[in-house]
Amino acid sequence: MRLLFCSRRFAVRLAALPAAALLVAACGSGGDSGTAGGGKTVYMLLPNTTTVRFTTQDGPDFKAAMKKAMPDVKVVIQNAENDPQKQVQQVETAVSGGASAIVLVAADPYIAGGALQKASTAKVPVLLYDHDARGGPAAAQVVFNSLSVGQNQGKDAAKVLADGTAAKPKVIARIYGNQGDYGTGQYKKGQDESIKPLVSAGKVKVACETYTPNWDPAKAQSEMEQCLTRTGNKIDAVVVMNDGTAGGVIAALKAQGLTGKVPVIGGQDADLQAVQYILLGYQYSTVYKPFKLQASKAADLTVQLLKNGKINKSSIDGHVDNGFMKPGVPAAFLPVQDLHADTVGTLVKDGVWTWKQICTGPAAATETCKKEMG
Repeated sequence: MRLLFCSRRFAVRLAALPAAALLVAACGSGGDSGTAGGGKTVYMLLPNTTTVRFTTQDGPDFKAAMKKAMPDVKVVIQNAENDPQKQVQQVETAVSGGASAIVLVAADPYIAGGALQKASTAKVPVLLYDHDARGGPAAAQVVFNSLSVGQNQGKDAAKVLADGTAAKPKVIARIYGNQGDYGTGQYKKGQDESIKPLVSAGKVKVACETYTPNWDPAKAQSEMEQCLTRTGNKIDAVVVMNDGTAGGVIAALKAQGLTGKVPVIGGQDADLQAVQYILLGYQYSTVYKPFKLQASKAADLTVQLLKNGKINKSSIDGHVDNGFMKPGVPAAFLPVQDLHADTVGTLVKDGVWTWKQICTGPAAATETCKKEMG
């Protein structure tokens, strides 16, 4: 998943957060370094509504973190609704409207490059949040460790596919994310660490593999339907990259009466529907990314940019290659956690979902929900 965020004229003081380091880089030379945030406006531009976490978690969490750090700063949240060109227009509108900073969760990594150039020309700092954006300058990027996400997904796949043999290999489909995304590449690299040795040993056969434009669940469903048609429903497992595409795949499997029989491995984002699917046995796991941590890190970096015009070197963990900056966009890599049916309670403890929210519909009949709801 990815965002962009930048601020140039207000200051904030936010307590440092544990665990992962932040990222960063100067956001542009414009703006003052006063300590008050009055009159400042920050735009957070989300990519879509299909990746549920952005609208239900990241947007509200970032707004709350900024409210705590700089209560006088106005935060405007807008959504491109899966339209990269619309997002470019939103950046242009934000710039012309006097944005102090932009937090961009890029709808498309390549099209977003033009938006970065426009913001840079106007000296409006941009912070990439989660998603990468190529072809232009950014102050920094706050992102969860994408390689670690893929490694967790690959390890889960290896566990599920462990009993495959050269005589009877497990037949799988691989549904990737948006082609060209930094995250997609890192997820695949991480998954491959566990899956490729099984393929080389003849224990796993990849019958179908395809990329999913804009991470669209409807497209993932169509891709899976085509795979089932090609294989005559002879699929032992499906490896995906996020909860949205997992949901699309599960819809295709459900239509063929295969839910619960064909495990879907490799979710991430801990979407509510995904958590319910895990309890129902339709989805094997999800990689949980603490959204409040990411939002707070973004707010902290914003404070640094607005107060000092740059981000502390101590906040940088590494760089993300965006095909423009050398050696890449300064980045803070945040930790992730792999969740299964027996550990989804972590989400309740962290305040992401309540058991009341999780235990609705068919999920209410699962043993976990019966236990938790009394």
